[in-house]
Amino acid sequence: MIGAGLLVAISSVTVLAQNEKARPSLTGKYQGTAKSAGKELTITLELVDNGGNFSGSVTTQFGTFKIVKGKLTDDLLTLNTEGNGTTGEFSLKVKDDTLVGQLKAEGGVGAVELRKVPVDEISGEWDAVADAQGQPFPFTLSLKLDGDKVTGSSNSQLGVGNITTGTWKEGKLAVVLDGNITLVATMIDGKFSGDYDFAGQSSGKWVAVKKK
Repeated sequence: MIGAGLLVAISSVTVLAQNEKARPSLTGKYQGTAKSAGKELTITLELVDNGGNFSGSVTTQFGTFKIVKGKLTDDLLTLNTEGNGTTGEFSLKVKDDTLVGQLKAEGGVGAVELRKVPVDEISGEWDAVADAQGQPFPFTLSLKLDGDKVTGSSNSQLGVGNITTGTWKEGKLAVVLDGNITLVATMIDGKFSGDYDFAGQSSGKWVAVKKK
């Protein structure tokens, strides 16, 4: 019986650990508004999620306020703020990259909607190598991200090619260069890895790492 009880306890701890691990971190920058009585407050939330302990700051046109307390219960995030002689309390429902709820401050209540600002992981110079039928073909990618649109160019021994169309969505890059050269890749541990197609004449794998 003792052995069975211990097994159940270990299993319970394992399930809890897996569930905790599965919860995505809320760390990041969020921007949006709070609306009350016909007035609109522009909000920037810098949130740090340290294993369920929350810190950071809230910035509005009236100043910056420190997060002094935060907790997440189920999908409800509660943040208490202080600054400039005032206090506030956010009650926000977490849904994907959006925080929706209300702000209580100075005796008033306002509807809040904040959206997480995407992190730009790809803008800059990349050292890349394509597998050209077993031979390494080095080239450089210069990328610039604007929303989910990607612009830039490629430079190799064949010359410079501009990106005619490009997107970056959910960790996936897809660009078309001059000459109908297509590059698609997924980012894994900060590196690109994917496939290329050279105008339907040849295809293969390519990888890239960001220049420091």
